[in-house]
Amino acid sequence: MSEVDDFLSAVLPRQRDADMAMLNGDSGPRKTLWSHQDPVTVLGAAKTASGWSAVASLFDWLAENFSNGTSYALDVTAAGVSADLGYVVGSEHSKASIGGEAPAPIALRVTLIFRREDGEWKEVHRHADPIPGIPSTQDQLGRFK
Repeated sequence: MSEVDDFLSAVLPRQRDADMAMLNGDSGPRKTLWSHQDPVTVLGAAKTASGWSAVASLFDWLAENFSNGTSYALDVTAAGVSADLGYVVGSEHSKASIGGEAPAPIALRVTLIFRREDGEWKEVHRHADPIPGIPSTQDQLGRFK
């Protein structure tokens, strides 16, 4: 197995579990996946945050808005590892309710950056935005309170 394969096998299942929990109103697994050591940043489809305190609050806010998550998939376009940094670029496809509305598809382009801390990969940056041409995603994101 290559170093990239090892990295992906370590982070992708945890990413999936954390995002499914988030889509069902639970920010705990996402916060466990992330580094609590600055610098950490989110350039999100709904909000931006910098620093662990602000990022943790953002995750709690997102969880309060999500419910009825029924699916999550991350299609990896590219991934790499260099020493203690790794990245994943791809597209996320999920289905959930935002703000109590009916569940609808959400499609995001994402860049995820991880840092190895004490032998474990921790997420330190997330950049996400709607995939152009998928109107349901824009409609869903407009429902955040």
